[in-house]
Formats: sequence, structure tokens, C-alpha cells
Amino acid sequence: MAERFNPKAADARWQRVWAEQGTFHARDDSPKPKSYVLEMFPYPSGRIHMGHVRNYTMGDVLARFRRMKGMEVLHPMGWDAFGMPAENAAMEKGVHPGTWTRANIATMRDQLKSLGFALDWSRELATCEPDYYGQEQALFLDLFEAGLVYRKESAVNWDPVDMTVLANEQVIDGRGWRSGALVEKRKLSQWFLKITDFAEDLLHGLDKLDQWPEKVRVMQENWIGKSQGLQFRFRLSPLPLAGGAGGGTEGASPPLTPPAGGRGIEEVEVFTTRPDTIFGSSFVAVAADHPLAAKVAEGNPAAAAFIDECRAGGTTAAELETAEKKGFATGLTATHPFDPDWQLPVYIANFVLMDYGTGAVFGVPAHDQRDLDFARKYGLPVRRVVSDGELTDPVFEGDEAYTGPGKLVNSRFLDGMDVEEAKRAVIGRAEAEGWGHGTTVWRLRDWGVSRQRYWGTPIPIIHCDACGVVPVPKNQLPVVLPEDVSFDVPGNPLDRHPTWKHVDCPKCGAKARRETDTLDTFVDSSWYFIRFASQPSTKPFDRAVAESWLPVGQYIGGVEHAILHLLYARFWTRALNRLGKIDVREPFTGLFTQGMVTHETYQAGDGSWLSPDEVTKQGDDWIHIESGKPAIAGRVEKMSKSKKNVVDPAPILDAYGADAVRWFMLSDSPPERDLAWSEAGIEGAWRFVNRVWRLVQSVDVAEGSDPALERRRHKTIAGVADDIEALSFNKAVAKLYELVGAIEKAKPSADRSDAIRTLVRLVAPMIPHLAEEAWAGLGKQGLVANADWPRHDPALLVEDEVTIAVQVNGKLRDTLTVPRGESREALEAKALEAPNVVRILDGAKPKKVIVVPDRLVNLVA
Repeated sequence: MAERFNPKAADARWQRVWAEQGTFHARDDSPKPKSYVLEMFPYPSGRIHMGHVRNYTMGDVLARFRRMKGMEVLHPMGWDAFGMPAENAAMEKGVHPGTWTRANIATMRDQLKSLGFALDWSRELATCEPDYYGQEQALFLDLFEAGLVYRKESAVNWDPVDMTVLANEQVIDGRGWRSGALVEKRKLSQWFLKITDFAEDLLHGLDKLDQWPEKVRVMQENWIGKSQGLQFRFRLSPLPLAGGAGGGTEGASPPLTPPAGGRGIEEVEVFTTRPDTIFGSSFVAVAADHPLAAKVAEGNPAAAAFIDECRAGGTTAAELETAEKKGFATGLTATHPFDPDWQLPVYIANFVLMDYGTGAVFGVPAHDQRDLDFARKYGLPVRRVVSDGELTDPVFEGDEAYTGPGKLVNSRFLDGMDVEEAKRAVIGRAEAEGWGHGTTVWRLRDWGVSRQRYWGTPIPIIHCDACGVVPVPKNQLPVVLPEDVSFDVPGNPLDRHPTWKHVDCPKCGAKARRETDTLDTFVDSSWYFIRFASQPSTKPFDRAVAESWLPVGQYIGGVEHAILHLLYARFWTRALNRLGKIDVREPFTGLFTQGMVTHETYQAGDGSWLSPDEVTKQGDDWIHIESGKPAIAGRVEKMSKSKKNVVDPAPILDAYGADAVRWFMLSDSPPERDLAWSEAGIEGAWRFVNRVWRLVQSVDVAEGSDPALERRRHKTIAGVADDIEALSFNKAVAKLYELVGAIEKAKPSADRSDAIRTLVRLVAPMIPHLAEEAWAGLGKQGLVANADWPRHDPALLVEDEVTIAVQVNGKLRDTLTVPRGESREALEAKALEAPNVVRILDGAKPKKVIVVPDRLVNLVA
């Protein structure tokens, strides 16, 4: 064995051996118990970053460990390869999206391989390749035939510069995330998947996901958003209000003289989860897209302008919650259902969503913060109707709504009831009198999957003037993207392609048109884990083979995917289950959300961001290397290209090798928390790698035993195994540090040599290149990657000695270290001889002695 560990030579050698021998290829027909370990597959953006390294190192340690524990492990890798960044590159760099994407995949594949991950590269897939998206098209048609896909006109966020639909998350302050253009609301025919058909099942299924983080389950529960309450009708009055406040500007709206019944609309229906607060009502508000708002706008240009302003604002629920609450007084009033003389002003409001409930709400300012902000802005009444037991006055002071429990006050027949009792009472009256009914609504909306862009899965639908919507016959799949496209003008290249979209109707043979929208890339990632498990060329997957691996036992990825990706994957699996294609309902049994990798940020004097390699420290000051001017060190934040605080793994790997990088990623910080990157940290990891290497050199044929070290060895075997299985990698690392320290201090003996040989297997999942090098150097046959995990002796995990608390009259006075299992008599005798006890008793005999074996002795004086 070489005296010094050489990571460059070792890394390359063992990566080549693993590849040549197919060491990590998973066997579908293996008799071993199966384990499926998966990290969320990456977008091929160009290069891997330290976040990738941390994520995949965690999964790799678990996969290697489970192989050593005798399991057949599926640990695959692929690429989430469709999406807008590739089209942006095409527009900015004049390169085809496919060329850009595949070049990035090649680079990132080499980088991942250089880290020695135990991946089954024989199952590699990329969602941009026809052999993948063609099978996705087949599944889309299966869902279409089952009635889970439909097309309807829907309001969308439209970027007038990029000429594409934007997801809510791509609208920032009312502007397109890439173009910066003011986003418009448009009505377009869109394709939808009926995820709402599964809302109840998706919600109840969360109860069984006990190996998921609680925060993720709560986020999904809130996103699904089951709300039970009252849906009822307010009767509208045609009488105008005198000078209401309106629009996006302060002041009175022009007088409005609506015809009887609000121009043909005589009622407005609302939904509320708090019918108990109905006597605290002070206004009714409708969404800008509500039919009543449209009717009002027909006769009022100011109302129309306000509606336009609402459409230009934020579209996400989060944005609406934080945005300034604005309203336009329509001049209409709504009659309170319990009092015909009680008239509530009707507003068009920017914070009401048309696609939640009925698109109309009644405002109870004292008990809803959003309503309170609105009421204070427009001088509306704020009436307390729920009391915490102290404040009962109907006049509600302050700017913080009370949303807690309590008793009803100032609410006529509801007074004295608790909130739940009052809810039932109001719903009962509404149903008995015929003006409302108890109901359930959901925040979850059907999944709009249409995207007006080129680089995505073509939707396999043909539009025929005679036959309407016609599915592409499955024997004509895949519908392949054309290569000859141009990005020299905005918009979807498929829509203006001279030949691709023109096709004969499969039903009648007449001239027809292909669907030019492509699928949301979340569709691609909603079933890729099934395709990893089974990849026949003639169908999306083989049911029996897929079921032998699924569900994924351990899924690892960022918490930012807690909602959409994870929810869509759960829906897709349930949909396939409903169609009888797979006997699996939940795709991921275990979920782990790892923390981010962070780094200090740096800025030049002009505020521009500087990368870590552009600055150096001189004394206590940071200096911009190129200019020699002072630089400013900022907060430690998640690594991001925008703030340039990224660390490229390549030079780190060149300097220290893969094992040191992997070890650092597992050390110090709990894996669910952020990890701060530091040069000192990676240097410390490199030193540990070499400590292990030096120990391997010191194995000898010395005789003799070391009972303490032997006990430490067995405790470490058991403890590291438990920690890896629990994904507590930092705890496993700490135990291995302790074992190394104990070996270094021990004298030569047979037990010491055994401990070193065991150490090589224990570190193999974490620093595999050194472990293989050491395994071979120790004369072991085969690969350490194929070796069994060491066995431990349970008897050696039991401590030989225990600490006994010695109390006098219940107060701790001394402690004893005695052999475990010491008799009651011996414990009593030793306690009476303890120096502090002798001093306190001063010759007196205790009245009573209480002995709890292996724990305490209490002397009652």
C-alpha cells in the first residue's frame, strides 16, 4: 500500500472498476429484499452545485449501506430536462434547446460520476427524449380516455412580450419573471387534469405518511385546503350608496344608478367558514372576475378601470394576502339574511379570488385580519361578535383582528354559544329557511397543464373542424418535437411551424391541426420514479416489475418541492391506480428534506456581487483581489448564482478528492439543517481521510486483547448503522471520529487490528474510494462495496458499570461507580461508606434505606 493516500488515482481507479463490473446495477429478479432509494433528479442547468453534492451524498450513503446490509438497492439517476431555461438559452445564445440541454447533461453526468455515487447508470433517463415523453403521451391518453383530462376556457397569466402563459409563481409584482412585462389576464382554452377528483383521498392519505416531515404534510394539507362552512345568498338592493370609496385611488366613485336587481343579478352567493360571525358583517366583496363586477363595469368606466387594475396585480394567494387591500364601492347593497333593514355595502375587491368558494365573501373585520385592514381603509364598521371572556363591547378597537376561540356576543340568538355551536345554529337556520346550506369547498383546483412553449412534451391531441378533439392513435406515438424551429421572434415556435402542426384527422381524414401547447414540466416529474423502476420499450412500464420496487422507500430532496411536485406525483400515482395500471397509491413511503448549503456573500463598493474566489482576507478586512479595494462581507445565505456565493465542486475535487468532499457534506450539521461551506471544514475532512489511511497502514500481527476498544468497536458498528438508517449522518460521523480516536490511542493488539479492519467497512458508504483502496491493501477479496456490514455482539453494548446516585432525605449527596447488577446489600454498604454520607450522618444510623438497583440509594435520616 502507498504510504500516502492519493485521491486522484484512487477515485479514478475505483470508479472505473465499479463501472466495468456494473457494481450498482439493480437486478429486477434478485431474491434479496428490495430497497428503492431516490433523490429528486436535477435540472440540467450546466454544472452541479454544492446543493446537489449534499443531496446525492446523503442518498448514496444510505444506498451503499443498505447494499452492505444484504438488500438489492435501486438507486438511479436521470434528468428533468424540459423547461423554459433551455428556450431562454436558445433565444440568448442562438443554440437549439436540445443541443444546450444534452451538452449540460454530459457535463453534469461526468461531474456526478467523479463523486463516486453508487448509481445505476443503466437506467438513466432524460425527460426530453422521445423514448420517455412518448410513453408520457400514452399515459396522458389513458387519463383522457378515463375522463381525467378535459379542456376548458380559463383565465391565465399572459406575458405579452414572451407571448406565453405564466404560472402564478412566475409572476413577480405583476410582471413576467423573465421579460419584466406587465402580465395580462387572458381567457385561453387550456388542458386540465382532474386532480380535484382525488382531493379527499389526497388529504386523508397524508395521515398514513408517518415517515414524512410534519411540516410537509401540513403544507400539503393547507394547499388542498378543505373548508367546511355555509354557502348562502344575499339579496341585492338596487339602491345606490352615497359616494362610496373606490378604485385604486382614494376618494369617491362616480354616482352609480344600477337598474333594479343589479342589472339582472338579484342575489350574490357567498361561502364562509365562519357563519358564527354573521352578525359582525360590515360589507360584501366580490372578485374582479365575478359576474356582478362585470355587470357593474358595463355602466361605470371607473369600475372597469379598477377591474383592470386588479387583473394587473398579483395572482397568487400569498401575494393577495400581503398586497394592500383595495376595493371599489359598487353603489349596491346586500340585505342581511337575519335583518331586512340591515344593508351591507357591496364592493369589488382585489383580495377576493374567483376560483375559491363562490368568488364572493362577506367581511367580518373584527375577526379576520384581511377584512379588518379593508374596513379601516374605507371607514366601515368593526363589530365584535366573539369574545375571549374579557372584552364584550361591540366597538372593536385596534388593528389586530381577534381570531381565537370564545363565546358569541352582540349576536342576538347566538349570544352565549361557543364558536362551533354557533356555526351549527346558523347553518341550521339557513337550511330551515331556505337561503343557504352547509357545504365543503376546496382550495385545490384542477391542474392546468397547457404551456405555450416549444421545449416540452407535445400534447397528443389533434383538432378537427368536423370531429372536434381527437386523440392521437397510440400507434402513432411518440408525437416528436420538430428540430427545425426558430426562436427569433417571441411566442411558441410550434404554433408557427410551417408543416409540423398540419396533419390529417385520424377519424375522418380531413385536414386538421396538432395541439401546439406542450405539457407542464411537472407532468414529466410526476411519474419518472416509476419509469426508473421499469423501462420496457413498448409501454410506459411493466406493472409487475414496477410494483416489485415501488413505493420509493426513501425519497430525498428540497422542501421547496413540498407542494406541487410531491402533490402531483401523489395524484398521478393514484390516477394510474384508479385505471388499474399499478397497485400502488402513495409513491414515496419515506421523505427527507435536506437543508441548503450556504456561503458568506461579498459585495464591491458599488454594490455588485463578488464570488468567493474574487476576494481575499487581509487581517480583519476583505479585499477585492482585482481592484485592491475593500469588499464587504455580508450574510451567510443559500448558494445562488445571482449573489455569486457559489463554490464550484470541480477545483475542490481536484484539490482534496471526492471522499473529503463527501465527508464534509455529512459532518457537523444535522442533514435537515443548512450547512455552511468553509475552507476550514473541507480541510478538516481531508485530514480525517488521511487519519483513516494512516491507521490502515498500522495494521499488524500483534497479539493480545483490548477489551475497552473491542467494546467501542461493537458499539460503533451498532450506532453507525442506526444513525445511517435514521439519516442522522452527522451523528454517525461523530461516532466514527470517536472510534478513530480510540484506535489511535490504543496499543498494538489483535483487537486494535480488528478495529481498523472494521473501520474500513464502516466508512465505506461515506468515503468509498479510500475504503476500496484500503480493502484491497489489506488483502481482502472482492470489493468493499459488496462486503457485508460488520456484525456486533449485543452483549458488548451493555455497559459494565453504572453510576449510582446517593441521596440523604431525597437530596443528592454523592455518587458511586459500581458494577452493573450490584446487589442491594452491597449498594447499601457502599452508600453508607460514601464520604459525604458519613459526614452528614455523623455516626447516626438511617431510619430507612431505599435501594433502586443500578440507579440510586436514598437514606432517610
